[in-house]
Amino acid sequence: MKQNKLVVKLNPSAEKMVRRNHPWVFESGIKQIKGEGNVGDLSVIFDSKSNKFLAIGLYDPFSPIRIKVLQAIKPQNIDEKWFKEKIKQAFDKRKPLLIDKTTNAYRVIFGENDNFPSLIADVYDSVLVVKLYSAIWFKYLNEIAQILKNITGVSVVVLRLSRNLEKISNEYTFKNEQILIGELKNPNITFKEHNVFFRANVIKGHKTGFFLDHRHNRKRVGELSKNKTVLDVFSYAGGFSVHALVGGAKKVVSVDISKKALELAKENAKLNNTFGEHQTLANEAFTVLRDLTNNKQKFDIVVIDPPSFAKQQSEIQGALRAYTKLCIKAAQLLNKSGILVMASCSARVSANEFFNLVETVLKSSKRKFEIIDKTYHDIDHPIAFKEGAYLKAIYCKIHS
Repeated sequence: MKQNKLVVKLNPSAEKMVRRNHPWVFESGIKQIKGEGNVGDLSVIFDSKSNKFLAIGLYDPFSPIRIKVLQAIKPQNIDEKWFKEKIKQAFDKRKPLLIDKTTNAYRVIFGENDNFPSLIADVYDSVLVVKLYSAIWFKYLNEIAQILKNITGVSVVVLRLSRNLEKISNEYTFKNEQILIGELKNPNITFKEHNVFFRANVIKGHKTGFFLDHRHNRKRVGELSKNKTVLDVFSYAGGFSVHALVGGAKKVVSVDISKKALELAKENAKLNNTFGEHQTLANEAFTVLRDLTNNKQKFDIVVIDPPSFAKQQSEIQGALRAYTKLCIKAAQLLNKSGILVMASCSARVSANEFFNLVETVLKSSKRKFEIIDKTYHDIDHPIAFKEGAYLKAIYCKIHS
């Protein structure tokens, strides 16, 4: 593995962030760089005053985050030994999730939070999917894939590339949906989370095939659903819906704009022993909420789990307006003693800001309520830096 090394000096503010173990160095933070950087080149950052080692990362000329830091403060070689050590550390963090063998799908590498910026690795039973968001990993990919296979014990490793990477030509000849290791006989993989079964298409499914991050919240909703009516808005493949049905809900309504996603939700429900009614509504969420309100529909549990509304700074205010509107509509649809579960995956909206918004909306609705829980990331989505946190959910019980 040929490794070209760049020598880098940063301006004071960027240097300060690296000292705090922040994994991003923006182009604007680089004061001096020796060498002509190619994608994936090792970038050794030295203290601008003492000239001592500060950090090492990978160079990305295609991104405003020009250097993605792998190792700070303590010098180490970025080699097979380092990859093994970091992947083993990441896997060990997930072990408590796997002890009782009721779950066999989990995120083993969560990007920067596990020292692998722009790299995600999810396990679905015996298949591991690597999703890359940067070309920095191409020259190391075969080695990393083999280590991931050995440590997790999977038999197949699949590669998925983000849209921007599919457009970048590279000398490593990797392709989206490529099988890196093993033989994939069927892309539809059945897996379980807390003994509830789902199916993920690891080749064509969204992201790596499924959204694993809400696992603990789905379990919680299932535990609350016995003999209840449940509305699951932005349901996608029915994660909350299926857990609710398995938990004994008498009726579940899954709402999503995608008919294809709702077909997946129905198929996932059929993988389990359920007895409640499962209705699907394919339409835009705000339209469905308006129609249900006009028809005076009420539910015991309403789950609102929208996609990210704020992918950039300019979208934050629009996101807050959307969350407010959703919360108002959800509260109108709840029975007395009903439970609202509001979630956000917008990293640019902080947990405190989101929770305060929900509380403010419920207070202005004049309905009495209590907060019964606030949740964050599950064990397989650990947070190592501020911007790595995105997921939050609040559970509110309506008393009148």
